[in-house]
Amino acid sequence: MGNKLLLLLLLISLVHAYSGESTVRYLPGFQGPLPFELETGYIGVGEAEEDQLFYYFIRSERNPSVDPLLIWLTGGPGCSSLSGLILENGPLAFNIESDSGNIPSLVSTTYSWTKVANIIYLDQPVGTGFSYSRNRLANIPSDTGSAKRVHDFVRNWLAKHPEYFSNHFYVAGNSYSGKVVPAVVQEISIGNGLCCKPQINLQGYVLGNPVTDYVDYNWRIPFAHGMGLISDEIYESLRRSCRGNYAKVDPLNTECMNLVEEFEKCVSGLDWAYILGPKYINPSDPDDSNPLGHRMTVQSNRWTNEESVRRALHVEKGTIGEWSLCDRELPFESDIESSVPYHKNNSIQGYRSLIFSGDHDMGVPFLATQDWIRSLNYSIVDEWRPWMVHNQVAGYTRTYANKMTFATGGGHTIVYKQEEYSVMFKRWVNGQAL
Repeated sequence: MGNKLLLLLLLISLVHAYSGESTVRYLPGFQGPLPFELETGYIGVGEAEEDQLFYYFIRSERNPSVDPLLIWLTGGPGCSSLSGLILENGPLAFNIESDSGNIPSLVSTTYSWTKVANIIYLDQPVGTGFSYSRNRLANIPSDTGSAKRVHDFVRNWLAKHPEYFSNHFYVAGNSYSGKVVPAVVQEISIGNGLCCKPQINLQGYVLGNPVTDYVDYNWRIPFAHGMGLISDEIYESLRRSCRGNYAKVDPLNTECMNLVEEFEKCVSGLDWAYILGPKYINPSDPDDSNPLGHRMTVQSNRWTNEESVRRALHVEKGTIGEWSLCDRELPFESDIESSVPYHKNNSIQGYRSLIFSGDHDMGVPFLATQDWIRSLNYSIVDEWRPWMVHNQVAGYTRTYANKMTFATGGGHTIVYKQEEYSVMFKRWVNGQAL
């Protein structure tokens, strides 16, 4: 009897290993067993499943069988979803006050979205994080290609986790994923209508500081003026000369080009991701402009390049070389000029959405986000008002007739207001007013 039981356990473990998923109970840098359920693995997508997308799956700490299932896509493109898990809205964080050991230490957080939702943190596109392709001649990833790959991933992942088919499903992400997330929602919606059973229980999407189209960047100058970063005179000269087009200046309009250059000098000492914070200058990566962000990036790179960490995460040996939080040189084709048509279609289909925008983010100003939301031309059902956390104003919000809720607060990513955004997400996903 004992031998039969042992054989059965061995077979179960072999099936589990073959399925490409593994339970992780301990992580280097964290003291003791993890206080939540973590699974890592690969899901094959594309032709012959040659693209192997790596994921971290964390079960809800509340009630996994009924709580929503959410997939998180970090921006970039080329930034690992580990930034979401450890730096933004996950149950772990680096202990920045204890960084003397060989491996950065990890601590539990109190603001994790996994307290109320099951979350898949996905490394995409191929070449991001631990995701890789078995085809060395694979096509260059693109916005539309990423949307199809993420759709394939979700269906293949659910096929291996059928217990989650009935859970409400949301697509979420930040920054550059503002191009991809709305397209993923549309892909899933079309798939539900055309081909695939059982259907994904798609309910909506969540976006933070979403890149939408190049017009976003035309709002940086009005934002800077509104924040008192440039003078009235410079702003009026810019408006008169450039006529509102600051992102793609006509090279023959030398006056406009000179004024834009003057504007850039005025704000060059600021961290565009959070204008209230100190500026960090990294000559090798202009996007790395925040001291805290830089330190967390360094810790992430150190941690994930440790062999013990890769073993704990069950990363396939030899599939990638040096890991980096963001691969700024990843070949990528931005073939979605604007994600507004996707928002329009998703609104017509009746999907809920939460769009939050840092009011101190100059990279993707909240004015730009408000502008494309207004272009959808839906009436307001909940007027502009503050949303509160601990009897303090965390930001401002309004809701539209297409079930789109807009909220402000913080900087370019969740890291600047983690507790507040955790409360915001919990209220929204539970169907409550912010």
